[in-house]
Order: sequence, then structure tokens, then C-alpha cells
Amino acid sequence: MGADRQGGARRRPVRAAAYGVCGVVLLAGCASMPDSGDLRGVDSTPRQDTQVRVFAMPPQKNAQPPEIVSGFLEALTSDDPNYTTARQYLTSAASQAWNPGLSTTILDNGPGTGQDRSDARDNLSFTLTGTRVAKVDAQQSYEPDSGPYNALVHLARDKTGQWRIDRLPQGVVMGKSDFQRNYMSVNKYYFASTTTSGAPAAVADPVYVRRRVDPMTQTVRSLLNGPTNWLNPEVRTSFPTGTALGKGVTSLAPDDQNNLTVPLNASAARVGTAQCEQMATQLLFTLQNLTTAIEQVELRSGGRRLCTLSEDRTATVATLASTAHTGYLYFIDAKSRLVRIAAGSPSTSAEPVPGALGEGAKALTSVAVSRDESTAAAVAADGRELYVSSLVSGGSLGNPVLTSQGKAEQTRFTAPSWDSQGDLWIADRDPAGPRLLLLRQGKGHPLEVRTPDLNGQIEDVRVAADGVRIALVVAKGKEKSLLIGRIERGGDKGAPTVSVLELRSATPELEDITAMSWAGDSRLVVVGREQGGVQTMRYVQVDGSTPDGPAPAALTGVKEITATESEGLPMAAYSDDGIVRLGSGGQWQKVVSDGKAPVYPG
Repeated sequence: MGADRQGGARRRPVRAAAYGVCGVVLLAGCASMPDSGDLRGVDSTPRQDTQVRVFAMPPQKNAQPPEIVSGFLEALTSDDPNYTTARQYLTSAASQAWNPGLSTTILDNGPGTGQDRSDARDNLSFTLTGTRVAKVDAQQSYEPDSGPYNALVHLARDKTGQWRIDRLPQGVVMGKSDFQRNYMSVNKYYFASTTTSGAPAAVADPVYVRRRVDPMTQTVRSLLNGPTNWLNPEVRTSFPTGTALGKGVTSLAPDDQNNLTVPLNASAARVGTAQCEQMATQLLFTLQNLTTAIEQVELRSGGRRLCTLSEDRTATVATLASTAHTGYLYFIDAKSRLVRIAAGSPSTSAEPVPGALGEGAKALTSVAVSRDESTAAAVAADGRELYVSSLVSGGSLGNPVLTSQGKAEQTRFTAPSWDSQGDLWIADRDPAGPRLLLLRQGKGHPLEVRTPDLNGQIEDVRVAADGVRIALVVAKGKEKSLLIGRIERGGDKGAPTVSVLELRSATPELEDITAMSWAGDSRLVVVGREQGGVQTMRYVQVDGSTPDGPAPAALTGVKEITATESEGLPMAAYSDDGIVRLGSGGQWQKVVSDGKAPVYPG
């Protein structure tokens, strides 16, 4: 599974690959290699059962250069924790200089190899070729990539007369199918640094770890190393600088009571109870991506217990979107009223919301309900006016809080979105002055959000529950892309500033995004088209990777879609069939024929 779950309970079954070994497969360098300069792909290893660990064979005596290169590339896709077998294909000096953890280059297919010309009898070189699709950096952060891949591998005879690789690129390289077999996405969790009140919001930071090489210990080390560069400016960690696992700790595992003890080094020795409980909360949120087998964390340093925290107490320390309660699914009915159905209810009977928006006096085109479900924002049917109204009986609609000057509906307001701090976001698409706007607590003078990296027109806005990340559908020419940006808040109370920075694509394979919604702490559901393809619905990660697991059931004519970060609630959509929702059996079911703009809070 990927970093976000497909549904069901918050605590999910343990990843079998992480802790059990049912067998060992010896991988004998089976990819064939050419003796001449022709190019041939090194076939990606077939997908293996997740409980089977794959190890490579060392080089055979008097192996020829093509076999050395082939065996080395195969060894890179094995489950050897320290690449011990892969290093046997290198000279001693090359092994010492090679850092496989520096990066992982992912190609569309396994790397092709071509032997280059060489005048020296004992010196040969091969060129690795392919098409790049992504890269995982030294922080284990995934980033989509593109373009040709070319890297030189040089061979020479060692002191015993055996061919070995003496020069090679840093990091590892493999095909996409091997990457999917060898790695899995895990959310690390840090805290939003700009939380204004109450418990801090936990922010997911997805990384890729090797699936069958003690992923629990890998993930904890990655958490202690701190957030990835992209997220770092707007989050904080509770672990003191320099915190690492204690000396001699090579592996972590829960005991038979589902308790995990984490020994830390001296950098954590002086933390107080409150800070320690935040550290334990980060660990529990993070490790529950991996296993159900942890219900309590105990932190120790220098043989002394620092604190113990159980899973049921994490909610008092920090908020996590995927465990938040959602009361209702909302939509606009045929009478232009904002109506609601209890979240998760099989009922198809909706009731008007309390207050002016439930009375239908103003025709509406889109809505957003605050995350505490006390207030709603609605755009009038022509897209020109934005209203904010309390969801209490007797409330009046009042005057619009914003008005767009766009000359047509498609050049006026997008649908609005609320963040976890109670602020309202919306984009004005007026060509004469396109803007991304923020209304503090949904009222007052709008703050124009800085978007220095934006290249295109914002067509849709969805803020993550953590208030640190924002998803934007951006149109440029005929293409509509899904971009994820980092929200940075600055200035002071008198002159606050808000920026959306370092926009990056979450859907590099799609060129026409129709609808999207957050569907997990680091996952979204999107509706779009590939080049020359038909409309499709799929899950994507914020880093642009595709999570494991099936896509949602197909649905035609989707215009809008909504999901929640929390578990167990059905996805809902506005399609050619009206308002529909994804039932527990994995099939779409009609709620009402006449309705639009379905939304969960957010």
C-alpha cells in the first residue's frame, strides 16, 4: 500500500513485507547482455510476492564484462540491505567511493546497456541508457523527472585478473517495475510551525523506503533526520537537533504487548515531558503507516525512560487530518439550497442546512463548509459574488464579501476552500487581474496571496487540512495540471503576508484535470485525461508518485469530486447521473438525480 490508505479503520493490517520473511530467492543475474555495441534492455525483475525477499548472486569466476554489468544491475534490485552483493562487482576503490543512498534514478524500463569502443585490452566501458521518469534523492523524497538517461560504467581487470567495475555513477538506477517492487511510500509526520491556537497540526511528509529492508527502522531514522527540503520551511520537529538512535541500535521492533521502545542518543536526554510526548506522537503517527502492531511508544536515552505515550493520547497532543471527525456530506439541490446528509449514512434523503444557505433564496454554483462545520462559503450561480454565512437557524445571508469583475462566469470565482485555521481561500479568474485571495476567518479585507512560481490560470483551489499545503488546478493553454504548493505565512498582525511557493506537479502523466480533492494526508483523487486518452479517475501522491492499490471504480462524465482525508467515508461526485457516492462494495451509487457541488468540510 502507499502512504495513504484506501479506506477502513485508521489502524490497518501490517505490511507483511516489513517484518516476515517466508523465503529467499537467489537472483542469478538473469538479464542477458550483448557482447557488441548494440543496445538491449536489462529486463525489470518480475513482481515478487511481498513476503519473499530477493537476493542476487555474486559474480562468477572469470565472468565476462557483459555478465559483470548485468549482474551488478540485477543486484541493485535485490533486498540486500547494504548492497553487499552489488559491491562484489566493483573494485575495492570503487566500492569505497560508491554511495548507493545518494539517489535512486527510476527509468521507464530497466536500463539498456551498450558496450563502447575501447582500444585498451583490459579496459572496457558500457553506457547505461533509458528514459527517466522520477528520482528519489538522499532524503528519500520522490520527484517526477523526464528526459534521456545516459551514464558510463567502466570496467578493468583487478589484481586477480577478474573483470570488475572501477567507475560508475553514484546512487542506484532501476526500472519503474523494480522500483515499485522494492520501495514503498511512507508518511513521516511533523508539526505545522504557524499553528495559531490549540494543538499543532500534523503534516505528512512522504518518503520512499525499501520495502523489505527493515522499513520500520529506516522510517524512524528518516523521521529523526528531519523533514524534506520542500516541506522544511513551514514545519518543525520536536526532536532536538542531533537526535538519532542510540549507539548500537540497528533494528527496532515492537514487543508482544504492541509496545515499541526507541532508544535515543544523548541529544534527547534533557527533553521535558511535554516535548517528549510530541516526539512520541510524531513516531506513532509515522509508524502507524506501517503496522497495526504498535499501540504505545516509550522513548529512552542513556538507559533512562523519557516518556511513554499510547495511541489513544495522541489526539491531545496534535491534530491529524486522517483521524478527524466529519459530520456531513453537503451539496446544492435542485432548489438551489445547501443540503446535507450524515457522513457515511446510506440515506439518500438530504435536509437543508440551518441558516440562509439552506433556504434557497440565492442560486448557488459552488460551496465550501468550514472544517468545524459552523460556517459555509458559497459562490452565486453567475460566479460573480461570494457569500459567507453561519450554519445556524435564523442567520441572514447578508451582502457578498467579495465580488469579481470578470465578464463571464468562467472568468470569475472558483469554488472556495477552508483551511484548518478557519481562513477562506478562493481564486478570482478575472483576466484583468487574476488573484488568489485569502479571507481571514472568512471575513474582512481579502489578502492577496503571492504566487511567484505560478505560470497559468488557477481553475480550482483545495487547501490541505494541515494548512501548510495547497492543491491548485492550473490552466496553461489547453492543458490543466494539478500543482501542489507550500503555504508560507509571514509579516506581522498589521501587515501579514501569505505566499504559495515551490509549485510542483502531482500529475505528470495527465494533461487535462477535470476535478480533484484531498483523499488522505498526502494523497489526492483526481479526474483527468492522458494525452489522447479518455477521462480517468486515480489516486496520486503530493510528490507526483502513484500510490499502490486500485484506482476508484470508473465513473463517466465527472464534473466535481469530493473526498476526506479521514478514513472510512465514501467518495462523492457530481456526474452525468447527478450526485453519486462510492459505496462499500466499490460501486458508484446514485444519491439524487438533481444536484451539484458535493463537498465534505474543507
